[in-house]
Amino acid sequence: MTSPITILNVAAHPDDLDFGCAGTTATLTDEGHRVVYCLVTDGQAGGTDNTISRDRMAEIRRVEQTKAAKVVGVEELHFLGFPDGAVEANLELRKAISRVIRIVKPDRVITQSPVRNFDRPYGSHPDHLATAEATLAAVYPDSRNEFAHIPLLSEEGLQPHTVPETWLMGGPDANHFVDITDSYDRKIEALLCHESQMQDPGRIPDLIRAWGERVALEGGLPNGRLAEGFRRMNTA
Repeated sequence: MTSPITILNVAAHPDDLDFGCAGTTATLTDEGHRVVYCLVTDGQAGGTDNTISRDRMAEIRRVEQTKAAKVVGVEELHFLGFPDGAVEANLELRKAISRVIRIVKPDRVITQSPVRNFDRPYGSHPDHLATAEATLAAVYPDSRNEFAHIPLLSEEGLQPHTVPETWLMGGPDANHFVDITDSYDRKIEALLCHESQMQDPGRIPDLIRAWGERVALEGGLPNGRLAEGFRRMNTA
C-alpha cells in the first residue's frame, strides 16, 4: 500500500460527489487515505418539495450529505454556503476554496470539470462549471501564492499550500480510471442518503451500474467491472 495521503473533494452541490466519485472515495478511505469534502452550496434550490422554505431544504441537504459522506469514510466536511443556482467563479469563491485548501493541505484535489460535456448536459450544470473553474484557480495560482488573498495569511495565519495533482470528474477526455466494483454498494448507499432529491430511488442502482460499466469499458477494464473516470492533471 502507498503511504496515506490527503484528498480534498470539491463540488457545487450535496450529492454531486456521490454521483461523481463516491466509489473512488470509498476505495481511497478503505486504503487508509484521508478524504475531506468541500461543498460550495447547500443545495437549497434542489428537490421538488415546495411546502418547505429554501433554508429548511439547505438544512436537510447538509444532514443528508454528512450522512452520505460517512458511508464512504469521510468525517470532515466544509460547507461554504454560496447560493445554489447562482455560483460564479469570482474572487470571493476562489478565496473561500483557497482557504479550505490551506486548511486541509491536500496532496490531491478532486473536483468537477470546467468543460461543458455536450453528450451529458445535466452534468454540466452552470454551478458545476463555475465551481470547477474557481477550484482550478484556487489550486493554481491562488492557494500557493502568499500574495493572493493576502488576508488568508496576514489575518488568518494560513500558509500557502501547493496541490501536487488535480483530478477532474464528469468531463470529457478522462485519462485515469478507478475500479469501483467492490465499492459500488457503498456508492449506492451514499446516493440514497439524499432522500430529498430522489423522486424515483429505485432506478438509482441500475442507472449507476450502467454508467459504471460504460466508464469501465472506456478505461479498458474487463467486462463486468465498474469504474469512475477522471482527467488527471499534474498541478505541482
